Amino acid sequence: MDIGTVKVLCLIAFAGHIICGITDFMMSYSKGRRFSFADIKDPARMDEAFSHMPLKQLELSMLLGAVSLFMAGLGYAAISSWACEYSSVWGLVGFISAMFFIVLITAHHILCAAPLWFYVKLQRTDEALEAATEFFNRTVIASIAYIGLIAFDIILLVMIASGKTGLPKISCLVNSLPVFVLLAPTKLPAKGNIANSIMFIGLFILLSIYC
Repeated sequence: MDIGTVKVLCLIAFAGHIICGITDFMMSYSKGRRFSFADIKDPARMDEAFSHMPLKQLELSMLLGAVSLFMAGLGYAAISSWACEYSSVWGLVGFISAMFFIVLITAHHILCAAPLWFYVKLQRTDEALEAATEFFNRTVIASIAYIGLIAFDIILLVMIASGKTGLPKISCLVNSLPVFVLLAPTKLPAKGNIANSIMFIGLFILLSIYC
C-alpha cells in the first residue's frame, strides 16, 4: 500500500472515531440528561434519563456506530500495512489485533444500545430494565475488544521506539494508549474515541512530514 493511500485512510479513521464518539453521545444524552451505566442500578434515575429518548436516536446511534467503526478499521489496516514494510511479523500481528478490536467493538457498541432501545420501547418499566440489564450483562464479554486495541498500540509503540519506522521516537506520544492515560482523569466523554482520533490525525501529520 502506497504512503498516499495510508495517509488518506488515516484521515478516514480519524473521521470514523469522531463520528463514533458522537454516536456515544447520542446513546447517552437526551434533553440535556446524561445517562451513566451506574444508573442501571436505580430505576428512578433510568426512567428520568430515558423519559425523552427518541427510539430513532438509539437506532441511528447503532447504525452510524457500525459505519464509523468500519471507517476506523480502514485506518488500522492501513497502518498495519505500512508497518509490514518494516517488519512483516509485527505488521501482521498488528493487523490481527486491530481486526479483533474492530469486529468485537462494533458488536459491543450495538449490544450496548440495543438493550436501551428495548427499555425505551417497553415503556421503561422495572421489568424492561431487568431484561435490559440481563441482556447487557450476558453480552458485555464483547468488551474484550480492547485487548486487541491495546496490543495494536503496544506494537506501534515498540516499532517506533525501536527506530524501525524512521519516525522520531517522540512520535510514540501519538498513540491512543498514552493519550488515553492522560485523558482518563478528566470528565470528558468518549475518551477512547478522542484518544484514537488524536492518534490517527497525528499519524497523518507524521507520515506527511517524514514519509
